[in-house]
Amino acid sequence: MQINLATKTVLVTGASRGIGAAIARAMAASGARVAVHYARKRAEAEALAAEIGGGAETFGADLADPAACARLWTEVTDRFGRVDVLVNNAGVAIGSPLDSETWLADWERTMAVNLTAAGLLCRSAVAHFQAHGGGRIVNIASRAAFRGDTPDYLAYAASKGGMVALTRSIARGFGKAGVTAFVVAPGFTRTEMAQDFIDQYGEDYALNDIALARLTEPEDVAPTVVFLASGLADHATGTTIDINAASYVR
Repeated sequence: MQINLATKTVLVTGASRGIGAAIARAMAASGARVAVHYARKRAEAEALAAEIGGGAETFGADLADPAACARLWTEVTDRFGRVDVLVNNAGVAIGSPLDSETWLADWERTMAVNLTAAGLLCRSAVAHFQAHGGGRIVNIASRAAFRGDTPDYLAYAASKGGMVALTRSIARGFGKAGVTAFVVAPGFTRTEMAQDFIDQYGEDYALNDIALARLTEPEDVAPTVVFLASGLADHATGTTIDINAASYVR
């Protein structure tokens, strides 16, 4: 099977590093034009866009700001003309004990970036797709949405659970308008964002939790996202695909 996305434009949020960068590379390798979103790592995003080519361009936005989410969508569609696939990958994982003085602020930032921004971008995408004959949304959640997480990461798990419900509702509500929506739920993946967890608990802790001999890498997640973006799996709309090395099996 060969996937050709040569006619597609894809917006990948949080694409300057980790899973997002791997997704952007895989999309471009299949022929897509990629809008590479970043929050702060402009140099890394620009280097990635130059690396993958195919007309890729960078777009900066702090997704904790709802107004910035709206501007991001407008800038991408104004520049590219249309978007065919939205990949909501950007996220934060803030360790925050229940007795922390910053717990509420950490909760609110986590929800703003992980869930509210995804909801706002999905809202813009649905309207855009309805006006342009359809489109696809792939939301990157987490196994934490289903099995929970450690007490320090309650907000992270809750935000990812919300993303799953958001995706299912879009799939059920807008399918006849040509809009499909999917969840990809990675387990522990070796990324810069996960380094704090590794530093706190150790790599062996993460490795002992999975069934395979090595930790999941971003490149293990990206091909599934490309497949969902291709249209070959549209009748699986609303589904969640787990990529967690059997650390959580449903």
